[in-house]
Amino acid sequence: MTVENSIRLLAGSMIILSLVLYLLVSPYWLLLTAFVGLNLMQSSITKFCPAEIMLRRVFFKGK
Repeated sequence: MTVENSIRLLAGSMIILSLVLYLLVSPYWLLLTAFVGLNLMQSSITKFCPAEIMLRRVFFKGK
């Protein structure tokens, strides 16, 4: 799996998790969905993605 695919998997998982938590716990969990969306937009414009840095350090050390 590539870093780009890992980022998509992480973002999708966070969105699904926040929607489930919205339904089960509190509507404030939609803020997490908004944060993930804003981070995706920001990273597409600036080419800086904190999730990519974290994934590279933890899972893709040799690549």
